[in-house]
Amino acid sequence: MNRGLPDLSVERSPLSLVEMIYSTPIREVMTGDPIAVRRSETMRAAQELMREKSISGLPVAEDGRLYGIVSIHDLILTIQSDQLDQPVERHMTDHVVTLEEAMPLSMAIAYFGKYPFGRFPVLDARQRLAGILTVRDINVTLIDRLMRDVTRYESMLESEPLPGLAFTRVFHARRHDFEQGGKASTALKRHLSDHRVRRELIKRVAIAAYELEMNQVVHSIGGTLSFDVSPERVGILAQDRGPGIADMDLAMTEGYTTADDWIKSLGFGAGLGLPNVKRVADEFYLHSELGIGTTVKAVIRLDTGKENGA
Repeated sequence: MNRGLPDLSVERSPLSLVEMIYSTPIREVMTGDPIAVRRSETMRAAQELMREKSISGLPVAEDGRLYGIVSIHDLILTIQSDQLDQPVERHMTDHVVTLEEAMPLSMAIAYFGKYPFGRFPVLDARQRLAGILTVRDINVTLIDRLMRDVTRYESMLESEPLPGLAFTRVFHARRHDFEQGGKASTALKRHLSDHRVRRELIKRVAIAAYELEMNQVVHSIGGTLSFDVSPERVGILAQDRGPGIADMDLAMTEGYTTADDWIKSLGFGAGLGLPNVKRVADEFYLHSELGIGTTVKAVIRLDTGKENGA
């Protein structure tokens, strides 16, 4: 049940869309300052508010504290039982699944796929109601940002190549830091785009960088991602601290994963990361020690690399 939401697969989706989903926090997409009702207000008042604002659900909140949700289904039941003048508190759903504003948009999309709800209340760091997120909020944001990317690429095609492709930089990754996850690979992709590298090569570099970056976020205690770019090649070195890989042959098998159910519920841990990196790279090196960590090196040549890697 995807309800028109984008596919989270790196293989089947435009990479710019995938990066956007994993790097954008929910706070940038949700509707802030949500319309809410108090517990003591009547269902008739909630009905009128929904009609006036053309919405199909309302959070029940007081002074920022969330108590429940009133949906159009709750409203229909009270109309059928002639209970519109009873307080909202008697008819609201008080077991509410919530999101947090710092979570990545990928988590919200996973929630919409997992639960049969049309909206989720969003809480801030103090667990106060900060906003409401709907499928429409997500789609409007993604369409807007994709259109901006299209405009940017069109303007780039009209320009001459820029000098200064050489680029060296080190990024740090932290365990389960999904809000920052994907930003290093996005920075590398943007640099290559700005310097007119061919799109098929950019896609291969971005896939390798993104998979290695998210592997560190999901599986390690923390690590570094180093980029070394020249006119001939892009070198990506991923070094992490963590449990290490027990069976490297098995780790290179598509579909094998050690991710737990929570990680999978966020849209990660499909077991395609390292195989994807090896597939797009011209050179690939993997070394791991149990209890110490893992080192992966991938090189994508910009002059005479693979023609069919992407």
